[in-house]
Amino acid sequence: MSGFENFGKRETDAATRMECGICWTVYDPAQGDPNRGAEPGTPFSALPEDWSCPNCDAPASKFMRLDDAD
Repeated sequence: MSGFENFGKRETDAATRMECGICWTVYDPAQGDPNRGAEPGTPFSALPEDWSCPNCDAPASKFMRLDDAD
């Protein structure tokens, strides 16, 4: 399965890393996004609906799941 099959899907487990399909910024739940209110340990699926990419401001729907091998 390619990461593009996961575009727009917010259902993730607590350890799933997600990558922006626009600028390739990775959201790692272990690090969270403290600058935008996501404490470390926050899974992607628990981010606020208005959360966006910290690099390019793309909406969360533009993120795709990274494979475990990445």
